[in-house]
Amino acid sequence: MTLNKHLTLSDRIEIENALSRRQSFKQIAKLLGKDPTTISKEVKRHRVLEQKGAMGHAFNNCALAFSHRCQEQNSGCPTCHRSKNRYCWSCGLCRSYCEFFVPYSCPSLLKPPYVCNGCKSRPNCALEKMTYHASQAQASYEDLRSSARSGFAITEAELAHLDAVISPLLKNGQSLHHIAVNNLDETMTSERTLYTYVNSSLFAARNIDMPRTVRMRPRKTRKTLLKVDRKCRVNRTWQDFQSFMLENPYLPVRQLDSVEGKKGSAVLLTIHFVDQLLQLAFLRQANDAHSVAEIFNWLYETLGDVVYRKLFPVLLADNGSEFSNPTALEMAPDGSLRSHVFYCDPNAPFQKGSCENNHELIRRCIPKGVDLAKYSQAQITLMMSHINSYTRASLGDKSPYEVFAFQYGKEILEKLGIKKIPANEVNLTPALFKK
Repeated sequence: MTLNKHLTLSDRIEIENALSRRQSFKQIAKLLGKDPTTISKEVKRHRVLEQKGAMGHAFNNCALAFSHRCQEQNSGCPTCHRSKNRYCWSCGLCRSYCEFFVPYSCPSLLKPPYVCNGCKSRPNCALEKMTYHASQAQASYEDLRSSARSGFAITEAELAHLDAVISPLLKNGQSLHHIAVNNLDETMTSERTLYTYVNSSLFAARNIDMPRTVRMRPRKTRKTLLKVDRKCRVNRTWQDFQSFMLENPYLPVRQLDSVEGKKGSAVLLTIHFVDQLLQLAFLRQANDAHSVAEIFNWLYETLGDVVYRKLFPVLLADNGSEFSNPTALEMAPDGSLRSHVFYCDPNAPFQKGSCENNHELIRRCIPKGVDLAKYSQAQITLMMSHINSYTRASLGDKSPYEVFAFQYGKEILEKLGIKKIPANEVNLTPALFKK
């Protein structure tokens, strides 16, 4: 038996094929020379939830529909366009409206093999399915292996404690060596580690606050973007996002992204309101997680608790290091949950394509490669006022400003500095900043 060896793609393909043949974990383990618990953990860890129906049946996890005891027809569904002779459960939309809906899961998923691979009832089953796919399991494993080797092994509480000790002393002109030597009992961290934290902008104090850093010529090294929380994607993946939205279909989604100008210089944080096509942009001097958290804390203070929770219930971001501190975005100052953060799959920008498409309008005003550091936040806000006043055919020839103001009110836009630009005065060229 081979111990302490990682499963390979070929091993996972063998597992998928064996599951399709309805072989037990013990049989698969003997085939691969592994322990049965290894196979069990692999399948349970990398199985994928699929909410899709079967041939001729839409997805519907209602207990009454599964047992063929539902007799409801055209029972007040606001989106119903089907014949009155068809049962409500046949289209699957009844899950959102029917008062008799009772969720039901297949009990076979609670026991080995925990997946639907090889199940004889699968072709006719309209319930939620758990399946094991070798290619997806390998991709998930490689992503986890990569993220586990990056970032910082430090909790939010430990980081806050270090920040409270280090930042005030740095701003008083003390060196990190002096701080590390005289506060070892409080920091319990090496001087080298403290330098790494400061240079990665994890503290309120920055490396510019260190006196010798200003005089030293920076080394020509490639900057490595490290994640604040190495486990930030746990329970926040694209699959988790889809499951959450199925349970909460009426919560609006806000897509987050960063727009770069010149490498290593200032960047923009963009917040895209998907349904209204409205986009906000905030200038940041560094592409780090601390600056992103500061912007959302400012939005929370500016808009107030009630309005903020209404506007930002669900945040969808990519896997950039600037979004690797989800706790700072999700939690309010009083410790309550104010938002839900999720992440797209790696290298899958199409999963938040609405945000990416809107960036084309920003590039009309600020072409790629232009240093964003030369602009002020006031200029960026002016640009977004012009972009949000631009008429869109998909909005019924209305502008994002008009749609957002109709749904949420102009007062919110005024607090954010967004103004309505007359249609004939909209300027989406670099000449906008020369006025």
